[in-house]
Amino acid sequence: MQTVSLAEIKNARVVLENTVRKTDVINGSVNDLCDCSVYLKLENLQRTGAFKVRGAYNKIYSLTPEQRGKGVIASSAGNHAQGVALAASIFDIKSTIVMPETAPLSKITATQKYGGDVILHGSVYDDCYVKAVEIQNATGGIFIHPFDDPHIIAGQGTIALEVLEQIPDADVIIAPVGGGGLISGIALAAKSINPKIKIIAVESSNAPSMKKSVEENKPTSLKSAATIADGIAVKTPGTLTYKIVSQYVDEFITVDEDEIAKAILMLLERFKLVSEGAGAVSFAAVLSGKVKMPGKKVVAIISGGNIDVNVLSRIVDKGLAKAGRKTELTTTILDKPGRLQNMLKVISDMGANIVEVYHNRISMEAELGCARVDLVLETQDNKHLEELLAELHSKGYKVDRL
Repeated sequence: MQTVSLAEIKNARVVLENTVRKTDVINGSVNDLCDCSVYLKLENLQRTGAFKVRGAYNKIYSLTPEQRGKGVIASSAGNHAQGVALAASIFDIKSTIVMPETAPLSKITATQKYGGDVILHGSVYDDCYVKAVEIQNATGGIFIHPFDDPHIIAGQGTIALEVLEQIPDADVIIAPVGGGGLISGIALAAKSINPKIKIIAVESSNAPSMKKSVEENKPTSLKSAATIADGIAVKTPGTLTYKIVSQYVDEFITVDEDEIAKAILMLLERFKLVSEGAGAVSFAAVLSGKVKMPGKKVVAIISGGNIDVNVLSRIVDKGLAKAGRKTELTTTILDKPGRLQNMLKVISDMGANIVEVYHNRISMEAELGCARVDLVLETQDNKHLEELLAELHSKGYKVDRL
């Protein structure tokens, strides 16, 4: 089986020197939430908006002129697609990328703008992989695997070299896991330089294929991998990545959809950082309290920021609702002059902001002479919301949350 070495990762660093950015590491300013010093490695600010360009460029650089002439083919949920398309364009190579039909439009459009010929097929990465191999067999193009390839892994491993230059005394590195290319490269590089450093892998609880594989001592496939973290929605991890992960990763953590959404919202609001679901899972692991490293320096990899704005909008709305900062209420009032105004004054006096009001006289749920009123409100938090509801109830309004 092919392997990867620290020397190859260092060589990849040289190859990538004038192509990728050495992304910043910032202090997470959330020490009060997790009892440790948290640093964020901002690969969401990398070229193409994700770390994937590192491995893709390193792989395409390694091809012979004859191989490059055949064109390259890839399968991807989105970020690898953009990395391959950009790298291929730099080398003036034709690229064909198979992406899921469910891929965010932003990722599809970006891949095309980087020069990739996009084919939509299936609902998850694994479906795309089958189609891409089919195309490769028919055309003779060179397949650029998104994770299970030594050059890809070496390219991703350059992130660890940067982290240990930026935070030399880091105790922990946390990285997301889908197929395993990122965590493999980071774990191998970091452990080779500092065997005492701890490596934590984070997966969506809806797609824990690598965790399950390690537990069963062999690469194992999931029946489904549906998650808002589409970049790590992989049913079957790589064979090479599984081998490296089994040797070098110390701990696995899974985070659920609400925890991922909360992390995306906090990164956006507190740090002004846009992260996609896969990019936020490392931070979600910290934010949820599942990382128990008191007093340690913890580096969380924010691996990508290519999130569809419609998805982001839904995540923000859901996050605000769970935090009690935005809510929808419904009630029934007498359909008489001043009744709606009186209720709105109670809400205003309690310091809530009224975003929307819908006054419906013909609702089947309202008796004759009454009207249904639906409201969208902004409040400070759940405590403020409960105080508002209590005040409305004390004034005789029977209010329900939608």
